[in-house]
Amino acid sequence: MSGDVLSQQEVESLLNAMAGNEVGEEEVPVVGAGKTSPVSPVVRRLGEKVVPYDFKRPERVGKEQMRALQTLHEGFGRNFAAGLSAMLRSMVEVKLTSVDQLTYSEFVFSLENPTCFNLLSAQPLDGYFILDINPSILYPIIDRLLGGGREGSAIARRPLTEIERRLVSRITALFLGELERAWENVIDLKFEVARVESNPQLVQVVPPNEVVVLESFELALGEHRGMVNLCIPYNSIEKVSSKLSDNSWVSYGRHKPTPETIERISRSLRGSLVELKVRLAGTRITTKDLIGLRVGDVITTEKGAHSPLVAFVQGVPKFHVSPGAFKGRKAIRVEQILVDPPKTVGD
Repeated sequence: MSGDVLSQQEVESLLNAMAGNEVGEEEVPVVGAGKTSPVSPVVRRLGEKVVPYDFKRPERVGKEQMRALQTLHEGFGRNFAAGLSAMLRSMVEVKLTSVDQLTYSEFVFSLENPTCFNLLSAQPLDGYFILDINPSILYPIIDRLLGGGREGSAIARRPLTEIERRLVSRITALFLGELERAWENVIDLKFEVARVESNPQLVQVVPPNEVVVLESFELALGEHRGMVNLCIPYNSIEKVSSKLSDNSWVSYGRHKPTPETIERISRSLRGSLVELKVRLAGTRITTKDLIGLRVGDVITTEKGAHSPLVAFVQGVPKFHVSPGAFKGRKAIRVEQILVDPPKTVGD
């Protein structure tokens, strides 16, 4: 038994090496022997950079759930960018930069003060979501809504006025509308702004050590850039966390068409203008013959006079048709719908 116990000198040697990050390829005492030996791979790793595990913030959100949240909000970012660009009549870029889990206190202390801190209710879920809009992008958006914002100006560092809050409510309403559509494949949510604050440290939504998921978006409006943060406390989405996995997300993203969706899409497309072309025939000739063509020359093809023609809709073959005349005008009559049109239509 005595051979398996380190002497005091050996213990102090190991502690000194660990404290000074000197554990590497050097020789250190081996347990139960009076000789020295090169450090084993397990001991050697002690000299590398080690991240301490904090038992106050366990990793409660799984990797599959984090990936599902990232996929969900990447699509949301694209739709929000399109809606915001239309509202501001200016190109806006929205990019999801990170999806992290951290404690609520870490999130709050990372924000600027003052800022635009929106507390969101998400029925039927318990608790609140948090939407934070950084002043570095918020005030340029407000200027753009008021008709300015084309030239750079100093960013204000003050709380929002009542008029500015009303203008910002248009942005948050657009954000929440797109967020509802993004989440509807997982759960139907109804978002509402419950409270708006300028000092985030005055709002205690969850305990400081509670785990939250932080979605960070970078907005770019001209030369102005800023962050928009969506904070989701884990206890708010815990009861639907089983649906937030890669496999579930794929299955939720696929919907069979219903008569209502078909009718809605058809109704929106009925007034659309499309290009219709009919190919009469085709052949191959040499460049010499092409250059030598004159008025009155006849080009022969192998296509029969009574063979059906192909009609193209937006460049895609859709119908077999026959040529004719209607009320003194050239016309075609649809003879057959091409259910499985060929990739290349011959003559």
